[in-house]
Amino acid sequence: FFFFFFFKLYLLIFDKLFGRACLRKMNLQHNPAKSPVCARKTKTVLSSTIGSLQCSKKSILSLNQFLNREKKTTISISQIKTRLIPQSTPPSNDVHLPADPNHAESFTTDNAVVGVVQEEHAEIDFLGESTEGDLHLIEEKKHENRINVFGLKGMNDINDIPLDKLKQATQAVLNALSVPESFPDGNPKRAIFCSRTMNLRSIKAIGYDMDYTLIHYDVNAWEGRAYEYGLETLRQQGVPVDGLKFDPELVIRGLIMDKENGNLIKVDRFGLVKRGMHGTRMLTWQEIRDKYGREVVNLRNEGRWVFLNTLFSVSEAVMYMQLVDRLDQGMFNVGSGHINYQQLYQMVARVLYRTHVEGKLKAEIIQAPERYVELDPEMAASLLDQRNSGKQLLLVTNSDFEYTDKMMTFAYDRFLPNGMKWRDLFDMVIVMSRKPDFFNYNMSLYEIVNKDGLMRPVLAMKKGGLYCGGSAKMVEKALGVEGDDILYIGDHIYTDAALAKLNFRWRTALIIRELEEEIEALARGRAHREALKALMTKKEIVGDVFNQLRLARQHLLHEHVHSPSHPRASSAASDLSRVGDDEGINETLAQLLMVMEHLDDRIGPMLERDGHHFNRRWGYLSRAGLNDKSQLCRQIEKYADIYTSRVSNFLRYTPFMYFRSPSQDLAHDRNFKLLDNVTTADACLKGQRAGVGIPPFKKEGAGTAKSPAYSGGK
Repeated sequence: FFFFFFFKLYLLIFDKLFGRACLRKMNLQHNPAKSPVCARKTKTVLSSTIGSLQCSKKSILSLNQFLNREKKTTISISQIKTRLIPQSTPPSNDVHLPADPNHAESFTTDNAVVGVVQEEHAEIDFLGESTEGDLHLIEEKKHENRINVFGLKGMNDINDIPLDKLKQATQAVLNALSVPESFPDGNPKRAIFCSRTMNLRSIKAIGYDMDYTLIHYDVNAWEGRAYEYGLETLRQQGVPVDGLKFDPELVIRGLIMDKENGNLIKVDRFGLVKRGMHGTRMLTWQEIRDKYGREVVNLRNEGRWVFLNTLFSVSEAVMYMQLVDRLDQGMFNVGSGHINYQQLYQMVARVLYRTHVEGKLKAEIIQAPERYVELDPEMAASLLDQRNSGKQLLLVTNSDFEYTDKMMTFAYDRFLPNGMKWRDLFDMVIVMSRKPDFFNYNMSLYEIVNKDGLMRPVLAMKKGGLYCGGSAKMVEKALGVEGDDILYIGDHIYTDAALAKLNFRWRTALIIRELEEEIEALARGRAHREALKALMTKKEIVGDVFNQLRLARQHLLHEHVHSPSHPRASSAASDLSRVGDDEGINETLAQLLMVMEHLDDRIGPMLERDGHHFNRRWGYLSRAGLNDKSQLCRQIEKYADIYTSRVSNFLRYTPFMYFRSPSQDLAHDRNFKLLDNVTTADACLKGQRAGVGIPPFKKEGAGTAKSPAYSGGK
């Protein structure tokens, strides 16, 4: 505390005396893989050029001491060039902050006075969400229960209007506003899906990642080029890479690399392996069983497992699996001895990391962004709507300032009105944030003071600033928000979603671009899945009869050992006699076995083809097996409140959307029927206990209690 106090005092005195401030420029490269550089023990060294600066020896020593206090930094300070520029140089990153829209949203009509719910008056609704930001009736004047909207004449008409008629009436209004049909009925690929109920009206600040969130790249172009740079580096090291080509269909997001065995696997939500590949060869069911059995994959064991939770992992996984084949063929002659699968992975990971941080790929993208960036004009409109509705917007990215500025300028400035620039969209921009450390530690903070990237150390963030480093805690303090007041949107499950939720209770959203292809593939594969489920049902029915006949036959063979109290102890012989003699029973069992084996012969290949519209090797992104969720889907549900394919999907939903999670079906739900002659909706409105999975109540007077009143927002 005393150190920072006196250091701040020293800076103030130094500025008064010389009118200058110590600034620095970081020559660090963008890390698209978003993985932190492991440089905790890096010794901070000031460049020898500091000695040539026109400042006192004492000031240089103080700055050196300040920089060396940072123990968590992932930046090599030896790459810093310190300069002196006049303190009076104005920052060129000022932004124009919009006025508070709450006052503009208040209005008065003949029947009511309407206003925005402020924080001090907010309540918690029946779904557990804050009502802050909602419009509410401050004063309701006498209206005699009369209304004139959607064809309704009285308040009670909403209870009786058919749902189809109400949809037609509401869609007529949306059509007049030139708003497309509501999702998912209009375009399910562009829907926003909700895992946990969230009132977007109560969100005060929205944070964004940049790469694959605000900026979407052509995966084949980006990862293909990274792959080529990586191969060239390996070739120089003597690795046999001739003939290898980038194959984006070899892997999908959500797979897991087994570094011990050179395998790539797909697991379900329980961590059980469902599909596998060694090198580039798919494993059979028996090979998967022999290798993994009932082993549960624990992703916390990072020494063995690598979870592919971002599109930046594609080139790494493709190269690793292809080189596993070369290693198995004995083609490696690298170093003094034989390498194993673990060492091979470290080699590939190191090479692709260097491909990114050395700047070759980044420089190439900056020179020709149109080859790598997919433009979306609705992105800028979505951010403008959020900003104009009173949300504070911030950008938190691991990319450096030069790269961020070039990419955002290319993708956004052309779509903004009245000469606006991309910086005008955000209340705060943080580059080189060093996620995930950004959500774990209070790291050194630097303010960027001009477009050349010159920086000076500061102790706190301010609204409207442009910074390097810092922490999530500093963001909360600067914007005056905390916890579930903030929604953070990114593409990386761990770096962008998990840590923000676990450490700060921020609300989270994931961008999964492949969702659009996944939903289309699910629609195309619906007939296949229905046929597959029909065969599975047939096997279940036939198998039940087979099992009952088998058990009855055992009862007959071992009748003398059964307890007299066994329900079938005295009837086994008579039961079997009704379906045939011993020879007939045996023949029936044998034929049923043949039937089930025939079904298996059809079911097995159909299971392997399930999801081939999305990926022929791995199937659907969100499914593992016929009826279960993949590990990726489980991670999304666990850490993302909402998820969608692109940021521009928020344009249709508006900044005032109340996202409600759908009903979750349980395994036992399908075995129960609804109350006779009563729909679920009518039963709920009448306060009766109804719905799938709940047996009907007896009539009053039959010795049972009345059903509880319905409460809830479904």
